[in-house]
Amino acid sequence: MSQFMERYKRLGQVFDPETIELQPSLRVNTLRISKKDLLPRLESKGVLLKRVPFLNAGYYFESSFALASSEEYLLGYIYLQEAASQLPAQVLLSTFDPVKDSDALILDLCAAPGSKTTQLAQITNDKVTILALDDSAPRLNILRHNLERLKITSVSCFKKDGRFADDLEIKSDFILVDAPCSGNFCVERNFFTERSLLLGVKGRVKLQKELLRSAYKSLKTGGFMVYSTCSLEPEEDELVMDWFIEKYPSMKLISTGLDIGDSGLTSVFDKDLDPSLNLTRRFWPHKTGTEGFFIAKLMKHPKND
Repeated sequence: MSQFMERYKRLGQVFDPETIELQPSLRVNTLRISKKDLLPRLESKGVLLKRVPFLNAGYYFESSFALASSEEYLLGYIYLQEAASQLPAQVLLSTFDPVKDSDALILDLCAAPGSKTTQLAQITNDKVTILALDDSAPRLNILRHNLERLKITSVSCFKKDGRFADDLEIKSDFILVDAPCSGNFCVERNFFTERSLLLGVKGRVKLQKELLRSAYKSLKTGGFMVYSTCSLEPEEDELVMDWFIEKYPSMKLISTGLDIGDSGLTSVFDKDLDPSLNLTRRFWPHKTGTEGFFIAKLMKHPKND
């Protein structure tokens, strides 16, 4: 633990991870039921609900029974999803216009098991084509099950490594790169004992860069991209973004529109980064009450790289 906590101290954060307890959260699937109709159903069963202020359809909950076995879950009325995890899709589609973007194409490069994919469909009212890629057949099966449970029809699933999405030769209007990462101590109970900086963190950076390279080639000019991880390590977050916008100058960081979280780091371990990194958002669990997270939003300008 000391190795990671010392790094966080160098990044200006001092806290005791053992004192952090996250409140479970869910997303109301408004494709199937309105929030107005769902909340009384759950509350009548003794479920305590509190709206997550920074989410469109998210609620913290307390329940004496497993919601995954409830009628509401089986009917596709709810999706159990951590609060910070609900932000990437919301940020990506914050400018979505159901009229102007009715013919848009959305690409989810690392889609399974489907929490963010199904959320993208929900935000677009299940009326916009979404291509969901994943290189794991078992995980894709879980995604298909979730699509069926939530009664979503706008998503097409493909077993394909997102690093080679540009092979499809399809240009998308919106791309989500919720990249595989080393995770954080809120996600994995044994994070500190099972992770090393070399294998757990730096080993993921090559994959993340390859995903971003493919996403760049697959994004239309004028299109939007969100890159997110559930990692607190700058190698997977700000440093990857700094590399990306330097390599592809037409990709410009823009505001996420979020008030929650800290501005992204512009200096990491004595290395100065592009000042626009302050437009990204970093979620420290002891500050936000969520799992650790990082979100960057970009727009592709006319090519000059």
